[in-house]
Amino acid sequence: MQRKVLLKLPHDIRFWILLFFIVRLYHVANPPLEVAHNWRQTTVTMVARNFVESGPDLLHPKIDIAGEKSGITGMEFPVLNYLIYLLSSVFGYTHWYGRLINLVVSSLGLYYFYLLVKKHFNPAIAFNATFILLFSIWFSYSRKIMPDTFSVSLVIAGLFFGTRYVSETHKLKDAVLFFFLISLGTLSKLPAGYLLIVLSFFILSEHYRFREKIIVLMLLIVFATIISLYYFYWVPRLNATYGFNHFFMGKDITKGFADIVSHWKEAAEKFYAQAVGYSGFVVFLWSLYTVIMKKEKRIALVFVLCGLGFLLIMFKGGFAFYHHSYYIIPFAPVMALVMGYSISTMKSPRSQMIVLLVVSLECIFTNNADFYIKEKNLAILGLERDLDKISSRSDLVLINSGNVPTPMYFAHRKGWVEQNNIIANSTYIDSLKLKGLRVIVIMKKTFGKDLQLNYTKVFQDENYSIYKP
Repeated sequence: MQRKVLLKLPHDIRFWILLFFIVRLYHVANPPLEVAHNWRQTTVTMVARNFVESGPDLLHPKIDIAGEKSGITGMEFPVLNYLIYLLSSVFGYTHWYGRLINLVVSSLGLYYFYLLVKKHFNPAIAFNATFILLFSIWFSYSRKIMPDTFSVSLVIAGLFFGTRYVSETHKLKDAVLFFFLISLGTLSKLPAGYLLIVLSFFILSEHYRFREKIIVLMLLIVFATIISLYYFYWVPRLNATYGFNHFFMGKDITKGFADIVSHWKEAAEKFYAQAVGYSGFVVFLWSLYTVIMKKEKRIALVFVLCGLGFLLIMFKGGFAFYHHSYYIIPFAPVMALVMGYSISTMKSPRSQMIVLLVVSLECIFTNNADFYIKEKNLAILGLERDLDKISSRSDLVLINSGNVPTPMYFAHRKGWVEQNNIIANSTYIDSLKLKGLRVIVIMKKTFGKDLQLNYTKVFQDENYSIYKP
C-alpha cells in the first residue's frame, strides 16, 4: 500500500508544488539584494517598513527616496506590503516576510491554475500546464518581494471561483470569492486583470444560466469602477498632491507601440528567453503548430484572445516591457496552457516526461543565481549601522546610486538618489542643504562608483564613503 502511494505521488501536481515550495525556501531569508530587480523589491519593503513605523495608511503609501517630501506617491495598491506589515505586527519587522508571502500565494495560484484547467479541459492538460508554469519565470519570481506572480495568482484563483459559480455551484460564496480575489489581484498589479478576458467565453455561452451571467457582469462593473477610480483617479491625485512620481503606470499606447516595433528583438526575447526558457519556447512553437494542426479550437481561442489582450499590456509598457523581465509573467500561464495541451497529445508517457524534464531543468539552472547574493552586494548591510554612528535616522541622505533605491532602504533613511555627475555639482548640493541634506554616501563597488568630494569625510571603507557637507 505504501509503495503504491509513493508511486502515485509524481502523478499528483500537489506533490510537485509542495516539493518546489520547500526547495524555494532555500535562502528565503536573504535580503533583497540579488542582481535581478533588487531595486523593485526594496520599493515594496520601503512601503511595508513605513507602514510598521508610521501606521498602515493603504491609501497613502510612502517610499524613502523623495528627498524632503513626504514620500507619498501613487503606486499599485499595497496589498503585499500590507501583508508584510501584518506579519511584522506579530513577529517584528524583517524584509523576507515578503518572499514567504509571495511564495505561499504563488504556490496556491499554481494549484488553482491546475484546478481551473482541469475543470475546463482535462487532468492531463492541467498537470502538464501547471508543471510548465511551476518552472517558468514563476520559479524565481514567486520568491521575490514583488507583486507580479502574487497578483496573477489571486486573479487565477478568482477565475476558478467565478467560472465555478457560473457553470456549476451557483453559490453566493463563490461569487464573493471571485469578486474579492480578482479585485485584490488587479489592484496589486494592474496587468494581472487582463486574464479576466477569458470570462467572455462564459458570458457569451448559451450553456450557462442567465442569472449567474448577469451577476458576474454586475460584479465586473463594480470591479472595473474600483480599479478605474484607484488607478486613473487616486494614483494621479497622489502624484500631483504630494509632488513625487516614481512608479511607472504605463505610457501612451501609440508611443509604446513605436517602442515595441523599433525594439522588437528585445521584446521577443522576453518570450523565448525569460518566460519558459529556450527549450520551453521551442516546445511552445511546436505546441502552437500542434494546436493548429489538430484544430483544437478552445485552446486556440484562449491563446488568441489572451494574446490580443496582452498586446495592449506590451504597448502600454513600451520601453519598460522589453527592459524588465517581470512584464512577461501574466502571459506565462497562457503559454503554459498551450504547451500543456500539446504535451498531453504525445502518445508516449516517457516522451512527455522527457519534455517536461528538459524544460524544467533549464529553468532551474538558469535561475539558480537568484538564490544567492553576491558578496559585494552584502557589504551594504552595514550601511545603516555605520550611519547610526554619525547621524540620526531623521537626517536626510544623498546616495550616488542613480535611480536605484536599494542603498536608501538599507541605510534606513530618507533622502535622494542621484548619479555621480549630478552629485559632483556643488550648486546642486547647496540646494539640497537648504532642503535638509545632512549626509552624502558614495557607494564605491556596487550601486555606484567612487567619487571624491570636497566635504568632510566622516567614514570610509572599501565599500563606501560617508561625507557631511
